[in-house]
Amino acid sequence: MPAYHSSFVNPPQVVGNTAILPFKTQFRGPISSPSNQEQDIIDESLYFFKANVFFRTYEIKSEADRLLIYITLYITECLKKLQKCTNKNQAQNEMYSLAISRFDIPGDAGFPLNSVYSKPSSTSEADLMRNYLTQLRQEVGHRICDKVFGEDGKPSKWWLCFAKKKFMDKSLSAPGQ
Repeated sequence: MPAYHSSFVNPPQVVGNTAILPFKTQFRGPISSPSNQEQDIIDESLYFFKANVFFRTYEIKSEADRLLIYITLYITECLKKLQKCTNKNQAQNEMYSLAISRFDIPGDAGFPLNSVYSKPSSTSEADLMRNYLTQLRQEVGHRICDKVFGEDGKPSKWWLCFAKKKFMDKSLSAPGQ
């Protein structure tokens, strides 16, 4: 069975070879206009996460697939942090800290998938990518908290059981973190 791919095949903007797609957000950043679509790339990533996380290889069919890969890896990082949280408030604080902490972008030495991502061509593109990914990480963290802690405020074992899975045998965090 093949992995699920993004349905956003014609991105409005590309940095390096990664799509910069609009998404619904409440956080400040380069994406300021609300997305007029019902489903955005974050919804799609969360929907496909449980199926895609089992794949060791992933065929990239569009620039949006690279963003889907990044979000899937980031969701795994979020779940690792959420395992240690006992309530939604603590989880939201952890997600915010994780989102704004220092992270590598394509082209940086510590980025785990430099072989499939190309480096931004200028410093302004690199700044755009870093700001975009920061805003994306904040929104993903907010939405994953809602999924994991749901209505009752208790952590869902059906999400947290995926914390140890490694999509494509990769991780956004350095070994030992």
